[in-house]
Amino acid sequence: MLLRTKLHGKTYEFPDIRLLMGKANEEKSGDRLAGVGAETAAERVAAKLVLAEVPMWVLREHPAVPYDQDEITRLIQDAVDESVYTEIKDKTVGDFREWILADTTSTDMIQRASNGLTAEMIAGVTKLMSNLDLMYAAKKIPVSAHCNNTIGSPGTLSSRNQPNHPTDSPEGIRAEIYEGLSYGSGDSVIGINPVDDSYGSVARLLDMSYDIIKTWNIPTQNCLLAHVTTQMKCMQSGSPVGLVFQSLSGSQKGNDSFGISVGMIDEAYQLAKKHCFPEGPDFMYFETGQGSELSADANNGWDQLVLEARCYGFAKRYHPYQVNTVVGFIGPEYLYDARQIQRAGLEDHFMGLPMGDDSMLSYQSTSYHDAPTLRQLFNLRPAPEFEAWMEDLGLIKDGVLTEKAGDPSFFLKR
Repeated sequence: MLLRTKLHGKTYEFPDIRLLMGKANEEKSGDRLAGVGAETAAERVAAKLVLAEVPMWVLREHPAVPYDQDEITRLIQDAVDESVYTEIKDKTVGDFREWILADTTSTDMIQRASNGLTAEMIAGVTKLMSNLDLMYAAKKIPVSAHCNNTIGSPGTLSSRNQPNHPTDSPEGIRAEIYEGLSYGSGDSVIGINPVDDSYGSVARLLDMSYDIIKTWNIPTQNCLLAHVTTQMKCMQSGSPVGLVFQSLSGSQKGNDSFGISVGMIDEAYQLAKKHCFPEGPDFMYFETGQGSELSADANNGWDQLVLEARCYGFAKRYHPYQVNTVVGFIGPEYLYDARQIQRAGLEDHFMGLPMGDDSMLSYQSTSYHDAPTLRQLFNLRPAPEFEAWMEDLGLIKDGVLTEKAGDPSFFLKR
């Protein structure tokens, strides 16, 4: 296929789909580091023009890593609904973008079409969208999930209560949990990042956080962000696990660096469905982030947007309760400034599992005040079950925090 166009009297030709996809990306420092970013704005526009005319089937036939070399490629390709794919494959990438954005295209139509797409196809369409396109398109794809409560309902903004402690002190973490709860933080999860990844330490913190949830009858779930193998041992030993967490990569080599595989996550998912204490049915909690594959020398020469899309292709196998993208968390060598971070966040929100929250960045370093402030600013509420619980305790009324809110000593008076 000839990947060539003429722009303002200059001819731009791209040697293969890999470089075309990289150069069609919006400016990212990580793509420059990987050697696939556009050298000029004009080259970027030329790449977008060429990509817009590429048939969707071409992107399916050019995965970031060959089928026989990568289990993530196999997982994504094998999950494609071939009858739906047949309806889509001859559309150009540009035509498919227009179809998604059309007023006549409904949520149900987009959700059905998603079953016929690979990650590379989704990434290609994403590259042709403006920031406003990404916001509008994501709004057309609402996603909700249920574990011990419901996340992603219209008009809600959920946040993660992350009560970390430098020595994993149970009492120190307990105090932080109380503070977060008093502000309405923690309806998506009480998620602790442990310093000590050992079974004993993780099990102890699971017991402590579960004790708070049961004592106060809180409609939320706990999670210890330890390696999935430690969490699996905890589930097998009877520890009270709410959500099962793991960082994911978009390539097999990247997941090797995390010490995981598709088979391992499959096993964890089955254990979660059997042993997690909430009613479910959604028990998995994943973390991704543009640039992680390049950090592990596991991107196979492709751009970070494509690899991120493959993470979501991996994640959706398990119907996760939530997926957080650590946009900007890896460092400026991948996303240099606020503009690049904002773009990556909008891309991830559209490509992944669109919800109304970014639970990763709502932890204590950004203050427990942030979630209620954003709710008031945008007229949003906590998860419905969690708001009802807060109302029963007198912490919120008609969506607004009361005078009792923000005082963690409230939880010490029972």
